[in-house]
Amino acid sequence: MGYRLSKIYTRTGDAGETGLADGRRVTKDHPRVDAMGEVDTLNSHIGLLLADLAEQQAQHPGLAEIIEVLAPCQHRLFDLGGELAMPDYQALQAPEIERLEGAIDRWNEEVGPLENFILPGGSRLIAQAHVCRSLARSAERRCQHLNAVEPIRGVGLAYINRLSDLLFVAARVIAKRQQVAEILWQAAPKQAD
Repeated sequence: MGYRLSKIYTRTGDAGETGLADGRRVTKDHPRVDAMGEVDTLNSHIGLLLADLAEQQAQHPGLAEIIEVLAPCQHRLFDLGGELAMPDYQALQAPEIERLEGAIDRWNEEVGPLENFILPGGSRLIAQAHVCRSLARSAERRCQHLNAVEPIRGVGLAYINRLSDLLFVAARVIAKRQQVAEILWQAAPKQAD
């Protein structure tokens, strides 16, 4: 991947099309471009979460491990974006999925089983982790939609699915390590007849 962007605007997309790395021109609402955009949005929000975690780790040293686990995810999401932009390009590998699963298992053991549905909130970090989780689910849906139109590698689909699981458990472990109570969903009170 020796190509470097030397000019930010090209004017070639003004008519609603964009170029893929393989030379094809597609509309900007093409499922491939849509999936690339959702992956990019997720990556940006993980960057925000990582910045917030870094600011808080002095007060809560247990957050450092979460940073260590999540920081490589930005690079792997960039790899996934590359695979979406260049269908013949293969960067993501199965061991990365196994790395996420290992962290999920460790953190799940730490926080224990769910007793109820959890709402996003309790602290800014917890809420941002949930924003990332929901964006991962959105990116997964876009990738699945693309896969129905133009098949993509299964490792990318598995990675984005596992990443959303990781982010859910990360929100829970952040709450525990910040010593913030999780906000549990409460059913609406029943109305009297």
